[in-house]
Amino acid sequence: MDAPLEKIADPTLAEMGKNLKEAMKMLEDGQRRSEEENGKKLISGDIPGPLQGSGQDMVSILQLVQNLMHGDEEEEPPSTRVQDIGEQGHIALLGHSLGAYISTLDKEKLRKLTTRILSDTTLWLCRIFRYENGCAYFHEEEREGLARICRLAIHSRYEDFVVDGFNVLYNKKPVIYLSAAARPGLGQYLCNQLGLPFPCLCRVPCNTMFGSQHQMDVAFLEKLIKDDIERGRLPLLLVANAGTAAVGHTDKIGRLKELCEQYGIWLHVEGVNLATLALGYVSSSVLAATKCDSMTLTPGPWLGLPAVPAVTLYKHDDPALTLVAGLTSNKPADKLRALPLWLSLQYLGLDGIVERIKHACQLSQRLQESLKKVDHIKILVEDELSSPVVVFRFFQELPGSDPGPNVVPAPSVAPSAVGRERHSCDALNRWLGEQLKQLVPASGLTVMDLEVEGTCVRFSPLMTAAALGTRAEDMDQLVACIHGKLPLLTCTLQLREEFKQEVAGTAGLLYVDDPNWPGIGVVRYEHANDDKNSLKLDPEGEKIHAGLLKKLNELESDLTFKMGPEYKSMKSCIYIGMASDDVDVSELVETIAATAREIEENSRLLENMTEVVRKGIQEAQVQLQKANEERLLEEGVLRQIPVVGSVLNWFSPVQASQKGRTFNLTAGSLESTEHTYVYKVQGSGVTPPQTPSAARTRQRLPGQKPFKRSLRGSDAVSETSSVSHVDDLEKMEHLSGGQDAPEADSPEQHPGPPAAEAEQPRALQDGAQRPDDGRPQVEDPESLR
Repeated sequence: MDAPLEKIADPTLAEMGKNLKEAMKMLEDGQRRSEEENGKKLISGDIPGPLQGSGQDMVSILQLVQNLMHGDEEEEPPSTRVQDIGEQGHIALLGHSLGAYISTLDKEKLRKLTTRILSDTTLWLCRIFRYENGCAYFHEEEREGLARICRLAIHSRYEDFVVDGFNVLYNKKPVIYLSAAARPGLGQYLCNQLGLPFPCLCRVPCNTMFGSQHQMDVAFLEKLIKDDIERGRLPLLLVANAGTAAVGHTDKIGRLKELCEQYGIWLHVEGVNLATLALGYVSSSVLAATKCDSMTLTPGPWLGLPAVPAVTLYKHDDPALTLVAGLTSNKPADKLRALPLWLSLQYLGLDGIVERIKHACQLSQRLQESLKKVDHIKILVEDELSSPVVVFRFFQELPGSDPGPNVVPAPSVAPSAVGRERHSCDALNRWLGEQLKQLVPASGLTVMDLEVEGTCVRFSPLMTAAALGTRAEDMDQLVACIHGKLPLLTCTLQLREEFKQEVAGTAGLLYVDDPNWPGIGVVRYEHANDDKNSLKLDPEGEKIHAGLLKKLNELESDLTFKMGPEYKSMKSCIYIGMASDDVDVSELVETIAATAREIEENSRLLENMTEVVRKGIQEAQVQLQKANEERLLEEGVLRQIPVVGSVLNWFSPVQASQKGRTFNLTAGSLESTEHTYVYKVQGSGVTPPQTPSAARTRQRLPGQKPFKRSLRGSDAVSETSSVSHVDDLEKMEHLSGGQDAPEADSPEQHPGPPAAEAEQPRALQDGAQRPDDGRPQVEDPESLR
């Protein structure tokens, strides 16, 4: 790009392009220098440091901007960094710099240049998107163009509005019709910009019986228009969608246009599907938008151009009304808004524009075809050819819909069960969308909530593909990731009911119904002092659940455990994550209950021990004081006198044993230490109780993780080995549980055994009496098969 810049006659333009290229290269560079490296330090005083002295050079200023842009990248994910906008992005940014430079020209040159830029851009856009003989209004805010169109419609229908103002609107209130599937906040924005009350908005519902549930109901709209006319209102404007903001469905624009012509209503169309007007083949529903009164285009996201304004194309014959409505302006600065788009369209050319839009449509079709072959994935589409937006969600049929034994028919499923199933699928779809966004960041997926369908995942390549550089390989990777996550989703949804039943049948555990958690479920341990009716924070319960979470994470299982407050209260709970089909839910619930019970018992044992020790110390002090008094009475008063006592002790020593007190923590009682000093041994005949264990440890195969289903009962036994892993597991359990079996089967306990059976124990006894081996003999494991 340096060679063409050198051929530019105007040195200022050449220098501007060169500086912009260097600045963008510096800002996109990941390496940053700190203020200390630059030698720039803030100087105390009223004037900030960068303003001190003679000012900063351009490199230092750009370096400061780069530091502010990137911030602490060590703490931010890589996705938050500034993306590479490419050469076409540099052209668009150059337009803003050129606009500032062109504004310094003299008025005549500026008028001619801005008029040429505005007329060229308007003509190109009308030809590309098949909107003949139209005018263009360029604006930064996407909704601003519709607000100006509403002003134009008001001035066109109310001739005395300029003179009488609000009085004209008061006598005959205008009505603006919006679809129920319109983007959120559009109606409120229009009322705020136009100064109209909210009753001037009329929300038209979507189809309920026939057609898409995201298309405007034309018959109901006609009924609303007739009712408004009978009430003395004026139907003013209708906003139709060529690709709704949610799922990309297109209204029946042809029928809506006929209805608007019948009642004199202005028809405005917006939506992402308007981009397909640039292609060779366009569906009839979208092609009907070329006959509307106005439409709003967003070429920036479609073509991957940053800082490019949106465009509203309209048809009107009165220049005075368009000037009053703010759609046209005599200010050169307003006309220069089209400069970035004017440069970008020339850089891309018609082939480049069509190629980018066509590539986005091909990506959506590729994803649709692939998702049709995936089980448990539902696609919400109206017309595969007209909508480049793909919306899908994971679904699992209710148990009542699958034929089988002991199955409740689908019509008898309770509404509460259907609601729980809907919430469960919503949480899983939200988890699936977040996982796919992390695994395939180039896809540009978004997670959204629909009123009827629930939580869904949306892929809109027209809004993201050009900026992110999405390729066909990314779609294949996305489908592969969906295939990889489906087994986890289906198994988790199936194990939820089993987990709920296991928790309900386990004492001390309470199942918490959290519709926003995508894992197996949420459980809370109810300790002895737990107030079930209270919703406040429970410190004792939080301590038990914190210890339980630590114990569960130490097991190193494939499950993930988290602790957090309950869905409807502040009490702590254990959240269990996604699971595969080989999870033993009964063992999981048993381990949670036993571990929580052990933690509670240990905490109570510690509290009780503290109280017992305190009382024991007080009792020991009392007993020691009594022992000292008894010793004084036994030895006499004379022995307490310092000199006399020494002489008496020398002539007649006192044989007194050292008596103290020891506290038995196990028995909780005081004992004398006399035998300790006499025999030099400290001990008690009380055996300490066993430490409470979490649960009966189940025998596992080598390498088997906790909460995994055992291979017992399966047919996966090696044919080349005489003893399988399952036999080894049974043998280990038999040896550990039946070590006293030889004594139980001795001849003394079973009189009169047959001779053949009696010789085997005798042989064992003879073997046990051999002098060279004093260890007890145990049967060979081969005889236990």
